[in-house]
Amino acid sequence: MRLTIIGCGDAFGAGAHLQTAFHVRSDTSTFLIDCGTTTLIGLRRLGLDPGDIDTVFVSHLHGDHFGGLPWLLIDAQYVSKRTRPLVVTGPKGIEVRFLTAAEALYPGITKSQECFELTFVEYEEQKPLDVEGVTVTPYEVKHPSGAPPYALRFQLEGKVLAFTGDTGWVDVLYEVARDAGLFISECFQYDVKIPIHLDYLTIDANYAKLGAKRVLLTHMGEAMLQNVGRVDASRYVVADDGMTLDL
Repeated sequence: MRLTIIGCGDAFGAGAHLQTAFHVRSDTSTFLIDCGTTTLIGLRRLGLDPGDIDTVFVSHLHGDHFGGLPWLLIDAQYVSKRTRPLVVTGPKGIEVRFLTAAEALYPGITKSQECFELTFVEYEEQKPLDVEGVTVTPYEVKHPSGAPPYALRFQLEGKVLAFTGDTGWVDVLYEVARDAGLFISECFQYDVKIPIHLDYLTIDANYAKLGAKRVLLTHMGEAMLQNVGRVDASRYVVADDGMTLDL
């Protein structure tokens, strides 16, 4: 199973990184974890075919995490000529939010969508969801976005991959990260604690309790990027666009 970082940036283009999107290819499924507005650009840049994606798992409904979905639809219709089904999972209301955004950005695009089946599935708190050979369990976290935000715990091929989404510190992250082969953690700040984002010092203070085999730091703001040299390399991998990790 290989994870490719399409984008690891925050919402503001810190460090000239693309917005959040992770591409995972396994023997049984190819999927995205989040789909920020710049995702299609990142996929093309890395030579990854959007038409290969079976599922998009969305953590929460901010544009830098789901705003690339309309462009996947536009590409599917006019460029990739997609025919295989696509499943999008996310918080309650994701389909309505998608339709609203897509019609605002490209009027008429959702009404002419006939070339492939597009299905939306909503999360239920801590209820495992099986999609295309992947089991995802959502855990509600703390990041206001007009719908419940979630950390996501994936199980496939006998392995665990976990993602905080965007959130301030909540103890449920211990359960999300437990025994994960890779725990992807947002790390917006270095030492400034804010209610809706994580900072490096808080993550590091909880490192031992997380129980993950590897921790990947992502979604870094400018202040965090300026302190990357202070990150403990024995504990953490610092994300960069285009990086690949084998699990």
